Amino acid sequence: MSTTKSKHPKGLYYLFFSEMWERFGFYLMLAIFFLYMIDAQNGGLGLSKENASDIFGTFIAFVYLTPFVGGLLADRVLGYRLAISIGGILMAIGYIGLALPGDLAMVASLGLIIIGNGFFKPNISTLLGGLYSTPEYQDQKDTGYNIFYMGINLGAFIAPFVASYLRNNYGWGYAFAAAGVGMLLGVLIFWLGNKHYKEADVRKPVAANDMPLMRIFGIVILPAVIAGVLGWVLIPGDIFGSNSTDAFIFGAIPIMVFYGSLWAKASAEDKRPIAALLSIFAVVIVFWAIFKQNGTALTTWAEYYTDREMAEGLTGPAGAIGMVQNVDQSLATVPDYDQNFRARTDAEGKVITKEGVAPYLNNLPKQDWPQEGKPLSLISTELFQSINPFFVILLTPLVVWFFTMLRRRGKEPSTPAKIMWGLVITAMSTLVMVGAVFASMNGAEKSSALWLVGSYAVITIGELFLSPMGLSLVSKLSPPRLTALMMGGWFLATSIGNKLSGVLASMWDKYDHKAYFFLVNCAGSLLAAFAIFLMLKWLRQIVQEHTGKS
Repeated sequence: MSTTKSKHPKGLYYLFFSEMWERFGFYLMLAIFFLYMIDAQNGGLGLSKENASDIFGTFIAFVYLTPFVGGLLADRVLGYRLAISIGGILMAIGYIGLALPGDLAMVASLGLIIIGNGFFKPNISTLLGGLYSTPEYQDQKDTGYNIFYMGINLGAFIAPFVASYLRNNYGWGYAFAAAGVGMLLGVLIFWLGNKHYKEADVRKPVAANDMPLMRIFGIVILPAVIAGVLGWVLIPGDIFGSNSTDAFIFGAIPIMVFYGSLWAKASAEDKRPIAALLSIFAVVIVFWAIFKQNGTALTTWAEYYTDREMAEGLTGPAGAIGMVQNVDQSLATVPDYDQNFRARTDAEGKVITKEGVAPYLNNLPKQDWPQEGKPLSLISTELFQSINPFFVILLTPLVVWFFTMLRRRGKEPSTPAKIMWGLVITAMSTLVMVGAVFASMNGAEKSSALWLVGSYAVITIGELFLSPMGLSLVSKLSPPRLTALMMGGWFLATSIGNKLSGVLASMWDKYDHKAYFFLVNCAGSLLAAFAIFLMLKWLRQIVQEHTGKS
């Protein structure tokens, strides 16, 4: 029977562009945030890599922690459209606030982005799912999410190019402000499509078994906040490396205890699937700890150790779109740092340096240095942040085809096995960087940019094996009344991994031979994969029991 109905609801396209612009702002900010913090020559904060890595890891940890609260408030109180609007506006203000000078402005802005993301990120995805809840569109739900995911990666791909153009030509503040403008465009597009998803904005009724909202705040969120504050203020000696790390770990303990209590109090029927999910959550922390080093350790490798010199014929066109960063040995310097990790300055406010040359020139042969006053044209470091979303767009259809082909032959791995292989592939990506270290003689020479491209390509395959499969496993195994809470557990694991990525990256300068840094990451990923391998039979049985499939 023929039909004239659209394959997808009209609201999808408004949500697609809203999310594209939101991710544009978020990834523009992430592409330059670490570089902004370590820059001491061109208006940055002049922080050490260790301190900047710690701040970066703490920020992305909290970004993935607040969706639990934002989703809960939208479900029970605010509704999805209001929560998304509040989140988008808060994030826009936060991005623009990063353009302002001073530590207070930065801390307040990061706080607004963290809170705003908690309201925006989980609820726009939930609202999209509501559009496909009717029989008319239900069969197209997976395809709709694939289209939506492309919007995420399209925004993430474009963002570093805009960031590079603005920060090279106008300064850091303009680049951060552009992220805010992008976010406001996303909110505007969202409002324009309001009528198309009004009916999907339905608050979930509280079921008899649901924990009251105030009880969740009282026994989970409030204790987490108190423990975090105490970890920051009262714990002496930076037990886990820094005040922020102490605060995060102590703050996470009440939440982890809460998830443990869910398992302890669960019925016999729910105990096994909850145990399986908690086991997966614990293991995938390692993946996020490695994956999220793209903004810290891999950015450091791109900035200092990668051959970024532009071919002479490409300099003009590349400069026109902001790909070129100019380095002059007479202008740029390597700063020295005080005990608070701030760049030292003399009485006139000039930065005191350990070396009188640009950092990029430190491991470049003297004969290849530019003449004084003649800048060297380099590919901007943040452009390497476009590689991962590019490969997501390129490789997603190939990975989907690969699993479809295996399914037809009856050889498709189980969902837990896919996660295991994702960790193995992630370990392989770190070995690519070990190769880069040896090819560059431990950073004594510049390494080819192809090493970084290769590492990003490999870890993107690992991401496509692991991340969607983890979300799928949560939807498969969660008891219906606990689905939102268990999805919050996935975000908690992501958050802890993100924080750990900053902790690991902060140790960069402690490794004399950088191969050991990447080998530690490799060992962690392989150990995590081995842990799943040991649980594989048990996990398959549980998935089989609850879905009829492995």
